[in-house]
Amino acid sequence: MSSGAGGHEATGTAPYYFVPEPSKWPMVGAIAMTFFGLGLASWFNGAPWGPYLFAIFLAILLYMFIGWFTQVARESEAGLYSRRVDASFRWSMSWFIFSEVMFFAAFFGALFYARALAMPWLGDLDHRILLWPDFTAVWPHTGPAEVHEPFQTIGPWPIPTINTALLLTSGITLTIAHHALKDNRRGPTAFWLLVTVLLGFIFLGFQAYEYVHAYRDLNLKLSSGIFGSTFFMLTGFHGFHVTVGAIMLSVILFRLLKGHFSADNHFAFEAAAWYWHFVDVVWLGLYVVVYWL
Repeated sequence: MSSGAGGHEATGTAPYYFVPEPSKWPMVGAIAMTFFGLGLASWFNGAPWGPYLFAIFLAILLYMFIGWFTQVARESEAGLYSRRVDASFRWSMSWFIFSEVMFFAAFFGALFYARALAMPWLGDLDHRILLWPDFTAVWPHTGPAEVHEPFQTIGPWPIPTINTALLLTSGITLTIAHHALKDNRRGPTAFWLLVTVLLGFIFLGFQAYEYVHAYRDLNLKLSSGIFGSTFFMLTGFHGFHVTVGAIMLSVILFRLLKGHFSADNHFAFEAAAWYWHFVDVVWLGLYVVVYWL
């Protein structure tokens, strides 16, 4: 168990400032990222060992996450974290979510550039006469030379709208769970948190079905021009974030059932809730921009 500043041993009372003991977990993470780079580069270049190196990365990363977060949870439950550590966690999570906002802003920006700037340029009189006489500036398109196979787009009904309802409902159930925890009603907290997790995984199930339908029936693929690439990048990375959020909430549910958290000390719950609400907001923008406009 880690020690506090000034040589204070872990006694269940938070020290003035918590100084953790030397940890192996950053080095484990660095090793994992080494296998990530080697595995992904090898895989993309057709090397037969690429998938195996990437699988090693996933295994090491999972080991790091379980070990590191377990240690943090134990230190928190031992009462080692003061208000200063709590403020550090809150700022860290805030900046992490901000970085995710910028991540999605880049993809939304790419979509905006393709639709609102590049497409009108390609469709103006000079380009149509000199370069692409048959090009029409109508979204979606297959490019000036129409080098991609024809495809159909996915409208907002029914699956995207159902998924919107699922995520909005999950935000409500998560808020109910949070208020129940602040009232120290652990049973309702666990129930509504479980409902939130289930709604998240149902969302992912519908999105997987949508992808199969797009590839099999609509010929809409990642290679389907700028529309296909932006569609799958935006929806795919959002689905990845929903998966991460659902896993985070599942861990919180497991900790809650183990007796962790109290009415006034549950930032891990709040951090996962912040992330989940962020995922909800991103989906609303995605739902309007990608499926309706």
